[in-house]
Amino acid sequence: MNTLIIVDVQNDFLPGGALAVPQGDAVIPVLNQMQPWFDQIIATQDWHPPNHASFAANHPGRNVGDVIQLDGIEQILWPVHCVQDTPGSEFAAELDASRWDRVFQKGTEVRIDSYSGFFDNDHRSATGLADYLRTIGAKRIFVAGLATDYCVKFTALDAQQLGFETYLIRDACRAVNLQPNDEANAIAAMHSAGIRVVNADQCQVERW
Repeated sequence: MNTLIIVDVQNDFLPGGALAVPQGDAVIPVLNQMQPWFDQIIATQDWHPPNHASFAANHPGRNVGDVIQLDGIEQILWPVHCVQDTPGSEFAAELDASRWDRVFQKGTEVRIDSYSGFFDNDHRSATGLADYLRTIGAKRIFVAGLATDYCVKFTALDAQQLGFETYLIRDACRAVNLQPNDEANAIAAMHSAGIRVVNADQCQVERW
């Protein structure tokens, strides 16, 4: 069974959003084209409370981009984004959600962020995604969305570590690139972990 995980294609990560990923909207037509090729489609959704500890605004004297320690875990401070039940947290209107089987929300706990669709950043709390994938008999996981160097990367790495055959759909992702080489380094880390890097057209023609 081939499962597509669409990571965080939400308004706040698109151009004009609070934490816009450069050219983030370019993934939408690719994702819409690909969806009929998969047996299961799952989306992840960043879903933060207003007082989330990853927001620079909740740390007086701190700025976006600062790195702090939260309960012993390194945390980059971000702009306020994807707050629960706000327009910024909604999926892109142009993204076809009609084929989706499940949505898994993450980043819901105040004191810990969650880049991965599987776990909080401390790996102590799970979202339920892994259990769901095992229940449906998923074998091959294809990861796409936003952003390559954060939530896509950590979702793919966790999928691989959990024993799923994992693929990164490179042209269906875009990166934040806080540093110029962040995207390249993220792809290299995924490749080194055994994740296969493919393009969208391969998902249609390859027999996995």
